[in-house]
Amino acid sequence: MKIRVDRELCKGAGSCVVLAPQVFQMDDADKAVVIDVHGHDDDTIWRAAESCPFDAIILEDEETGEWLYP
Repeated sequence: MKIRVDRELCKGAGSCVVLAPQVFQMDDADKAVVIDVHGHDDDTIWRAAESCPFDAIILEDEETGEWLYP
């Protein structure tokens, strides 16, 4: 699974970092960045993506490029 953060949509809520700190981190601009796509299991990554109030986390099928979330 490919994980992206839309920097235009990210407002720095930080729920993704709380739920999946091995995958997401806040940068100097208080925006989430992906630090390790394998830092947590897929269920945890999905919960972190779903927790974003701005739908800034995009999950894609790595092989097909199909958007899985949001």
